[in-house]
Amino acid sequence: MQLQQLRYFATVAEVRHFTRAAEALHVAQPSLSQQIRALERELGAGLFHRARGNITLTDAGEALLPLARRILADTETAHREVQEVAQLRRGRVRLGAPPSLCASLVPDVLRTYHERFPGIDLLVDEGGSQDLVRSLAAGGLDLALIITPLGVGAPALAATELLREDLVVVTSPAAPAPTRRRALRVADLRGLPMVMFRRGYDLRDITTAACRAAGFEPSFTVEGGEMDAVLGFVRAGLGLAVVPGMVAARSGLRVTPFEGEHMRRTVALAHRKDVAPPRAARELQRVLLEHLGVEEG
Repeated sequence: MQLQQLRYFATVAEVRHFTRAAEALHVAQPSLSQQIRALERELGAGLFHRARGNITLTDAGEALLPLARRILADTETAHREVQEVAQLRRGRVRLGAPPSLCASLVPDVLRTYHERFPGIDLLVDEGGSQDLVRSLAAGGLDLALIITPLGVGAPALAATELLREDLVVVTSPAAPAPTRRRALRVADLRGLPMVMFRRGYDLRDITTAACRAAGFEPSFTVEGGEMDAVLGFVRAGLGLAVVPGMVAARSGLRVTPFEGEHMRRTVALAHRKDVAPPRAARELQRVLLEHLGVEEG
């Protein structure tokens, strides 16, 4: 049974005339009749009573007609749904990003993307890079903004480097400055009260590793928060924090840079190597690269 045969049958049943049905379908009348006979042979029953100038449905034809209409309607719906997704009128993108990027880069990128593709639903999973990598590998995300390198044992991902971002120290404007110089060294953090992110957070790992490389353990007054909480604790004067420059610029806190380029992080956009991202996700990647002025590889 072919969709074309069902379409021919439903049209004849509607107009009750083979010639007029052929004209409506833009096919030759003999071809239409041949397809109807082929359908009847396949079903093993006649579908029409054929009398001169009078076409009526048989009992078999009456039973088939609502089914044929339903099949044809479902087929049209399926075609329309697929076309809408293919043309980016509908769909979904699942993006993972660290809270620091959700507070800086991601909102501007998603605004541009939504303006171009308003029918695409955007789902954002906020978390540390390690958590996002696990979700990406398990198929829970289409794309993820992560901090590289990922370390030993990370799943096979395709990653495009987007930017290298300076890390800075933020302190409350009401608290003493962490140094009298324009910039400070990691060693200057020795003994200073620090507000620290939760475990598994890339900024915690970077800061702790830098302090240990300078020969000391960082001193935490408060730890375990996400980005908004950490900035709030700093604002309340509980200590300083090491945060990305893009976040610091919007925080309203005192910002002190580090000397040189030793405190930086690399942000990459990743997806699974074994599964190509859907088209809607590829368009989001294009918008992100365009926003940052990065050429597609």
